Amino acid sequence: MRTQVAIVGAGPSGLLLGQLLARAGVDNVVLERHTADYVLGRIRAGVLEQGTVETLEEAGVAGRLHREGLVHDGIEIEHRGARHRIDFKALCGKTVLVYGQTEVTRDLMDARRAVGATTVYEAEDVAIYGYDGRAPRVRWRAGGSSHELTCEFIAGCDGYHGVTRQSVPADAIATFERVYPFGWLGILVDQPPVSPELIYVNHERGFALCSMRSLTRSRYYLQCAAEERVDAWPDERFWGELRARLDRGASEALKTGPSIEKSIAPLRSFVAEPLRFGRLFLAGDAAHIVPPTGAKGLNLAASDVRYLAHALIDHFRRGDDRGLDAYSARCLKRIWLAERFSWWMTSITHRFPETDAFGGRLQDAELELLFRSEAAQRVLAENYVGLPFDD
Repeated sequence: MRTQVAIVGAGPSGLLLGQLLARAGVDNVVLERHTADYVLGRIRAGVLEQGTVETLEEAGVAGRLHREGLVHDGIEIEHRGARHRIDFKALCGKTVLVYGQTEVTRDLMDARRAVGATTVYEAEDVAIYGYDGRAPRVRWRAGGSSHELTCEFIAGCDGYHGVTRQSVPADAIATFERVYPFGWLGILVDQPPVSPELIYVNHERGFALCSMRSLTRSRYYLQCAAEERVDAWPDERFWGELRARLDRGASEALKTGPSIEKSIAPLRSFVAEPLRFGRLFLAGDAAHIVPPTGAKGLNLAASDVRYLAHALIDHFRRGDDRGLDAYSARCLKRIWLAERFSWWMTSITHRFPETDAFGGRLQDAELELLFRSEAAQRVLAENYVGLPFDD
């Protein structure tokens, strides 16, 4: 097989890159080690920045998003039993859209099938070669046979544990990581959300988040110890703990029910530098991980893909390689800003086991400044809705 761009990973970043390239006439093949059903079964984020929505529009996959997505003008932050609203629209004139990552992935899969682009699922033992020369190759096994794909570029969109970043020599890449001493216990339930907007809760018992996927499906999270196990949290225990962390109004409005998904996600910050190695480019979770507190994971992946797609299109259409040459630096500038914001949101909303009484008072002061200062709120709003692109 031969193509112009081989994309390893059929999550939203790989599929979005493939769709943007296909619409521009750039041939590409997507390889994925799991089944399509497995990819769709992963429960992930659901808050989209305006820039991400615009990129999905460019990819031609925003029709259902605009029909079913929920526009949010702000968020609420609860502290000491009182809720404080951060009005994004009033502060910076922008909003976010709540639309589940699963639905984004489904839309991208449907669009890829519609244009007849090739996706290989259940590709086992994927390996990449020659990306430091002029003839990159990707090899894999499927259906008991070995296959090879020759290409001009490889895009590593295969996540934190994927093969592409691991194929780079250790002395050619630097990694930066912070692992947080807690996780998020998440539950999905077919009940209306407790509030029209997301509620971030700073409570002495730990962080909580009231989120949603639609007007009839809600997603809730609790801060828990990193070593916790899901089977230690039956639904009744989860709902009881959530009520204990919510203010009275939210607790009374909460509608519970049997969970349809429950999981614990560890929290970490991670960045790899650089993001280009010859003809190999890293994007999405293969390049970076952010704590989910700032709603940046999918949005940061989409911004990587936006820069990479435009750079590859310029290369194939006009022979212009300036975008490819600048890709790593442009992405990393945005990545570190998102890492900073996600770290900050985590620091003001979570309880850290090592925090002493002095640190606790500083957290209280940070929140008090946020609630009193329009300037501080504007900084939060501008970062949450997404910083502007430099293109």
